[in-house]
Amino acid sequence: MPLLWTTACSAGADVSVGRSWPANQQVSMDQIDHAVWSAMLGKYVDARGNVNYAAWKASSQDTARLDGYLQQLSRASTSQRASREAQLAFWINAYNAVTIHGILREYPTSSIRNHTARAFGYNIWDDLKLFVGAKQYSLNQMEHEVLRKMNEPRIHFAIVCASIGCPLLRAEAYTADRLDAQLTHSTQTFFADRTKFQANPQARTIQISPILKWFATDFGANKAAQMASIAPYLPDAASQQLAASGQASISYLPYDWGLNDQAK
Repeated sequence: MPLLWTTACSAGADVSVGRSWPANQQVSMDQIDHAVWSAMLGKYVDARGNVNYAAWKASSQDTARLDGYLQQLSRASTSQRASREAQLAFWINAYNAVTIHGILREYPTSSIRNHTARAFGYNIWDDLKLFVGAKQYSLNQMEHEVLRKMNEPRIHFAIVCASIGCPLLRAEAYTADRLDAQLTHSTQTFFADRTKFQANPQARTIQISPILKWFATDFGANKAAQMASIAPYLPDAASQQLAASGQASISYLPYDWGLNDQAK
């Protein structure tokens, strides 16, 4: 989320998900199986990345399956060795699964922003926390203290804060063995969406999601480097050349905080 909001509120009461596992029962992130999460995404997420929250919440069996998956994530060790791909897949899936859990807890709702208190009270990004091993991680900690430090900017097209302005939520889990292809596809899909990217090569203008403004330094030290880093994922050769040239005028599109809800 925009860095402006990461420390803006006083902490509310923590809501813990998952469970604390003793060290001798923890496992490497290489051993965490995301098949249950993938099956639930396939059942409740459509081709536009929207979620059937109403049906998911109405299913006691599948809300319990989600709780069980979160407990499985909790068993992962942060100290045992694991591949970089397994770690990235783990934390992306964890962020998305905890977000879904948090929205189901509040549903019906029209936006995650309804649950992000700026002054006092519950803030879903800070107060909803997943046990991983014996430590708890909020959504903001997963994003800013873990994922962003792994130097993979494509995470910004994979983690989904339950909003229309976010990347599409994939209808499958991220997995270590397919991670690069999945991140590439998610990034290409993001930039193929005209609500998130538009280019006019003749006028030398680019309009882009404010995600690229909020997390600009993750994509490069300056705008030229940032545009060059996304150029390979843009939808056509003219857009790619314009971005790579570093000569485009950049402006930012509106961000839609409406819930990514199939009911809409």
